[in-house]
Amino acid sequence: MEKTNAIAGTKIDKSRIISLEKGKIPPQAVDLEEAVLGAMMIDKKGIDDVIDILHSDAFYDVKHQEVYAAIYELFQNSEPIDLLTVSNLLRKKGKLDLVGGDFYLIRLTQKVASSAHIEFHARIILQKYIQRRLISISSEIIESSYDESTDVFDLLDEAEGKLFEVTQGNLKKSSEDAGSLVKQALKKIQEIGNQEGMSGLATGFTKLDQLTSGWQPSDLIIIAARPGMGKTAFVISMAKNMAIDFNHAVAVFSLEMSSVQLITRMISSETGLTSEKLRKGNLEPHEWEQLNVKVKKLSDAPIFIDDTPSLSIFDLRAKARRLVSQHNVRIIVIDYLQLMTAGGNGKGGGNREQEISTISRNLKALAKELNVPVIALSQLSRAVETRGGSKRPLLSDLRESGAIEQDADIVSFIFRPEYYGMTEWDDDDHTPCEGQGEFIVAKHRNGGLDNIRLKFTGHLAKFSDLEEGFSSEFQSSMNNPFDDDDFSPNQRIEPKDAFGDDDVPF
Repeated sequence: MEKTNAIAGTKIDKSRIISLEKGKIPPQAVDLEEAVLGAMMIDKKGIDDVIDILHSDAFYDVKHQEVYAAIYELFQNSEPIDLLTVSNLLRKKGKLDLVGGDFYLIRLTQKVASSAHIEFHARIILQKYIQRRLISISSEIIESSYDESTDVFDLLDEAEGKLFEVTQGNLKKSSEDAGSLVKQALKKIQEIGNQEGMSGLATGFTKLDQLTSGWQPSDLIIIAARPGMGKTAFVISMAKNMAIDFNHAVAVFSLEMSSVQLITRMISSETGLTSEKLRKGNLEPHEWEQLNVKVKKLSDAPIFIDDTPSLSIFDLRAKARRLVSQHNVRIIVIDYLQLMTAGGNGKGGGNREQEISTISRNLKALAKELNVPVIALSQLSRAVETRGGSKRPLLSDLRESGAIEQDADIVSFIFRPEYYGMTEWDDDDHTPCEGQGEFIVAKHRNGGLDNIRLKFTGHLAKFSDLEEGFSSEFQSSMNNPFDDDDFSPNQRIEPKDAFGDDDVPF
């Protein structure tokens, strides 16, 4: 919106130039700007009411931008704010004459008698700023649209991104100095210390939450496993926990299963009724009652499912922005990464490794832009199957692993020994492994690593906390991680998938 005049060294508002070229004055409310600044210098309450609403660029008059910047700096430094302190700071910065001297500051304070209605006035100022910003963005879009060399999908993504920034009030910031960043970090640490519970979003899995302190905003989390291990079952259980138990809005992008199939799995997990019974509708009267009662919580849960097949990263970003803006979605889940495409037109460019690299890089960028955790399921290569000895997955087993491992903040695996016909864990105690799975945190950029054992109820496609001393005696039919209940837990199915190898996503 702004550029610097090389001669004068001052900022020029492009929306003013555009409007004046068309014979129109840009949207503004200079009288309200004067009233708000005057109220802030005579009443501390006025500062508290608007300091989180306005920023210096929201003011149309350059003089008012400088005065507000001085007030904001005093506020950041916890110093008193009044006519004298603001005047003194502007004098130190050599900008007192620019704003019109002490006489102009006195005039501002005489504009109002108190800070009454200051928040209402501040919001009008912000609305005028948004109008000017939209004028500027629209002009830039029009100019780029006439450029034949512009990629239309890049232009769409850029346009939607800029509009999203305006909607959220998160305008792109320039670099920040260490001092201000340290203050922000200390404030966040203090807030975390004062709040009860964890700093991130709880998953409902106790030991996992203790290790990660919940999924953290802006993190990219990869959950990988071989087909049949229960990747989808894990994220379904987690999404249900987060939405029902903690009321966190969850967005699930299911590229493999339909939205109805996915919600049916959640219904099975929540009600305790097998997916086979739900699929056939063969329920006893008491089971119908159980279904109607327990499904109520799920129907009220803030879960949003999108089952668009072959979703491109371009479409994902657009959909995710809307969900965060309209429904305050707190976490995004993608099932699964290898089914996505990188191109805005649905066609990826380059080889598959380059495409996956583009997708993972954009998923990390999306997590940072929206400031929410993004969880992406991923396939493992067949190296796990061909490897002798332990079948525990390694970071090197990730398909197209280089980019995924580099971009992710957390890389984790799901491992169920029963899948390989094992009856005991490969630990020193040789404890039974029936009805159990392991969530392996193999990379954790901001924390420790661990292997967390969970209870797995196959006929419900459900993961839950493993009770102390848990020893399962499930029948084989209870350990089925597949959507089709006719499979046994150790059965291997290996048809071709869309990428030319033998992996089947689950």
